[in-house]
Amino acid sequence: MNEDLALDLLSGNIVYLLAAAFIVLVILKGVRIVPQSEKHVVERFGRLRAVMGPGINFIVPFLDVVKHKISILERQLPTASQDAITRDNVLVEVETSVFYRITEPEKTVYRIRDIDAAIATTVAGIVRAEIGKMDLDEVQSNRAQLISTIKASVADAVDDWGIEVTRAEILDVNLDQATRDAMLQQLNAERARRAQVTEAEGRKRSVELQADAELYAAEQTAKARRIQAEAEAYATEVVAKAIRDNGIEAAQYQVALKQVEALNALGNGSGKQTIVVPAQALEAFGDAFKLLKGRS
Repeated sequence: MNEDLALDLLSGNIVYLLAAAFIVLVILKGVRIVPQSEKHVVERFGRLRAVMGPGINFIVPFLDVVKHKISILERQLPTASQDAITRDNVLVEVETSVFYRITEPEKTVYRIRDIDAAIATTVAGIVRAEIGKMDLDEVQSNRAQLISTIKASVADAVDDWGIEVTRAEILDVNLDQATRDAMLQQLNAERARRAQVTEAEGRKRSVELQADAELYAAEQTAKARRIQAEAEAYATEVVAKAIRDNGIEAAQYQVALKQVEALNALGNGSGKQTIVVPAQALEAFGDAFKLLKGRS
């Protein structure tokens, strides 16, 4: 009895139940929740209809289809190596890495098939072109400028693909063994040249200092001679004044004093205790002693 009643109720309300189920299905098909890290590309009959951003979005059920789900997170291309020739004809191997993110999914979806391969090829061509404009020394020393130029060139090249290049890096610049050996020889030669220059500068400085020392010694000798000459001139002046004031006796006294000093010097000399003196000298010394005695 209960089963028959349930069947009667179900058969009488089947239309309403189907309508309710259809409404629920329409709601589920028409409401789309997009994550923060994605954008969804919507097509209608195979053509671009809209690009849905993060949050709740509404589409026309059964007509609109979410065809592509694109991540807008920053991506990193695998590290790539490419050969390049510098302006001074040196073969180098450059390792690069590029970071990018998709800003306009509709361009990325409909204008390029393999975005990673396309960016890698573009980067390789730009790196070869830019390094070909520089010498090897410039590549090594101006890496920051080279990275900035590569990033700007890549950004211009991929602008039509709806991509933003956030960073481009040159990880390493490798040289072949022959170039490394040549650079090592050049480095050793430069070190030897600097050592020779330093040694020559040291010798030059030594000569300059020696010349300064000799000049200083000469100046001091000349100064000493000048002082000695001034002293002798002063002594002569004093003697002359004494002669002028006291007559010939002052001169005889000075001569006698010098004679006695000479005799003392001879007597005090090593190995000269026995002295042979001429008779005239003895008479002069006697007169000197008399004068000295008289002066005392």
